[in-house]
Amino acid sequence: MSQICQIDRQIAAGTKYLSCPLQSSLAAARADNFYYPPEWTPNQGSLNKFHGQHALRERARKIDQGILIIRFEMPFNVWCGGCNSMIAKGVRFNAEKKQVGNYYSTKIWSFTMRSACCKHEIVIQTDPKNCEYVIISGAQRKTEDFDVEDAETYSLPADEERGKLSDPFYRLEHQEVDLQKKKEAEPVLVCLQRASDARHLDDYALNKSLRARLRDQKRRVAEEESAARKMGLGFRLLPKSEEDAAAAAHVKFPSKFRKNQKEKRALIKASSIFSGSSQFSISNRKQLELESKRRKIQAVAAHSLLSGGFKPSSWSQNSASGNGNKMASVAVRHH
Repeated sequence: MSQICQIDRQIAAGTKYLSCPLQSSLAAARADNFYYPPEWTPNQGSLNKFHGQHALRERARKIDQGILIIRFEMPFNVWCGGCNSMIAKGVRFNAEKKQVGNYYSTKIWSFTMRSACCKHEIVIQTDPKNCEYVIISGAQRKTEDFDVEDAETYSLPADEERGKLSDPFYRLEHQEVDLQKKKEAEPVLVCLQRASDARHLDDYALNKSLRARLRDQKRRVAEEESAARKMGLGFRLLPKSEEDAAAAAHVKFPSKFRKNQKEKRALIKASSIFSGSSQFSISNRKQLELESKRRKIQAVAAHSLLSGGFKPSSWSQNSASGNGNKMASVAVRHH
């Protein structure tokens, strides 16, 4: 019986959302996915009220104190008051939002958060009068002022002067000053205008010089690419400079490297370009290396024999006895 009542309640809830033409299909699907337990009755209100929780869940854990947890974005660059590190504009925090006053009918909101660098508490409030945010404690706003002359821009008049310009008496008093400024700036403006007109008067000459410059640049690039291809490089080399030549002159390679480099170059020049002859030359080179090693071994053995430090082996003794027998047989024959 309880299951039937539960199905009826779900159908009633679904038809309630589907019957309204303003409800989207997504809202209707969410309404169907709500689970109503068997012990719930319509006189108990919504599911949040039935479960004893707020619709915003964890964000409303301090709602009884008038505090709501929101995502607050830093409106400008500030210096942290705890570790003096900069917090950039746009960094987001989990801030506690609460009302601290009113400016006429507009509410003044306070945002309390903790910096990620040192967990220092920062408090920022809204300023409806100036349409601005004000730092109450925990941080200091980073001042970024630019000089008008360094930026090469014009300074706009202040709000007070802008309001005075609508006064005819104020304009009459400052008219002489404005005329004097105009006379001082007029020669400079005329010279700039004449220079601009003279430079852009002949369009054909400007176009001709520009195209000639581009042709010279393309020709130089093509020459550099062809020179790089001749050297076997896949990239274009920059033109020579005195600094590169001086830096290359200071580079010194070791003598062993120079010797190996000369030997390799001599071997390459002496070898043939044909495969068979190159193999033959390689075999000859190996044979020459073996003969030189053999000569060195024989020279060492002869030196040891002369110095008396050489002890003949069994093989050398056998060979010597064999030679003695041969000499004896030869003598017998002669006799």
